[in-house]
Amino acid sequence: MEDSQRSGDLILVKKRENGIACITINRPKSMNSLTKSMITDLAEAFKSLNGDTLVKVIIITGAGRAFCSGVDLTAAQDVFKGDVKNMDTDPVYQMEHCRKPIIGAINGYAVTAGFEIALACDILIASTDAKFIDTHSKFGIFPSWGLSQKLPRIIGVNRAREVSLTAMPLNAQNAEKWGLVSRLVPPAELMKTAESIAESIIGNHEDVVLRYKAVINDGMKLALGNALELEKKLAHSYYEGMHPEMFVKMQKFISGQSSQKTRPPSKL
Repeated sequence: MEDSQRSGDLILVKKRENGIACITINRPKSMNSLTKSMITDLAEAFKSLNGDTLVKVIIITGAGRAFCSGVDLTAAQDVFKGDVKNMDTDPVYQMEHCRKPIIGAINGYAVTAGFEIALACDILIASTDAKFIDTHSKFGIFPSWGLSQKLPRIIGVNRAREVSLTAMPLNAQNAEKWGLVSRLVPPAELMKTAESIAESIIGNHEDVVLRYKAVINDGMKLALGNALELEKKLAHSYYEGMHPEMFVKMQKFISGQSSQKTRPPSKL
């Protein structure tokens, strides 16, 4: 028993009929800190949802006032001295290899391992009271889920050094200004906003959404010239595989969109 909860209750997965699956880290009394069993369950949740054809988009959030406060340091030795090379039980590895778009709904503190889980999402939406903190240097923990490499590529190397070497909080407002977070919303609107974005994704061409996510993520690992070559190669392969009826469907869709009444632009 953990916090009067069974282990299976600490990582909650809810699948909806519209194709959205929501994962909730559910240990609010401990600020959603992760035990070894929770880490394993989180990895299994992403692995399972990746293979579920009914799931189109995944949202991950935390219960209570934290997204995830990192690894439970009272069980740190159990976590860090375990089989850290086992990719089946590594949630960040499973997130990085998940074909479905992942939206992180950051509702509070995202600390160290929680910060790394956030960085493994494809889109980050944060509440105005969210805080990102990297405490690796404070507690003598070496990063292994990508924080040292991903954060500099997103917010810039100088800012990342400040965040990681000082272990000072990065507040939601600066996280948005620096490009870590794509949207900042009041806490009460966080899940509604994440779900709205998920629904917009689901309304698009599913196969291209999956391919688009992959080419963006794979291209970010390459130099620009190589990434452009990758895009062109994949585009040629995609169009070569298209049947004539696929072009007809595309034309009908475009025609249908253009025939809809155009709404006047909203005031700025």
